[in-house]
Amino acid sequence: MLKGGSSKLHISELIQVHSIGYRLQEVKVNFGHDLKIDAPLTSIEAKQGEILSISRWIAEVLSLEKLVEVQDTDMIVALKQAVMKENVQGDFDLSTLDLDFYIKVNSFTRRLPQEDRDKIESMLNSLIRKRQGKIIRLADSFKMTADLAKKLTIEERTLFDYIHNNSAEFKQQIMSDKK
Repeated sequence: MLKGGSSKLHISELIQVHSIGYRLQEVKVNFGHDLKIDAPLTSIEAKQGEILSISRWIAEVLSLEKLVEVQDTDMIVALKQAVMKENVQGDFDLSTLDLDFYIKVNSFTRRLPQEDRDKIESMLNSLIRKRQGKIIRLADSFKMTADLAKKLTIEERTLFDYIHNNSAEFKQQIMSDKK
């Protein structure tokens, strides 16, 4: 799956891999109907009104069919909080986001009506612009630390490494031309 013979994993591929992991996690659902499913590797039996934890990918399918209501984190609230926290941090300070924060936001957004998606997209763009600017400044100046890595999402870690490595290579090439 690597492109161009590169040994680097591209962000889209990284998101795809982590999205699979996210969709395999369990989530609580409230059953709107009596339901019995027997399939290879999956068996679900629930009564209307019952709350069970099931794999997120199964919950997504059942939710699309209006058979369950997914009881998940309200990512609109989480996104608003993330934007507010980021805005109070300094130029070289990042607030902490979950490793799969953007994956969660995108998964949540897909289930919303278009008008709500537009509002979330605007907030998300604001957060990305703010964090991207900070990541660029940090990556140009410092190596990744354990403390910084804890604050970044998987996508942001890839961006940081890319900028840091290319910035260091650029500086090295400029300095070697002077010799």
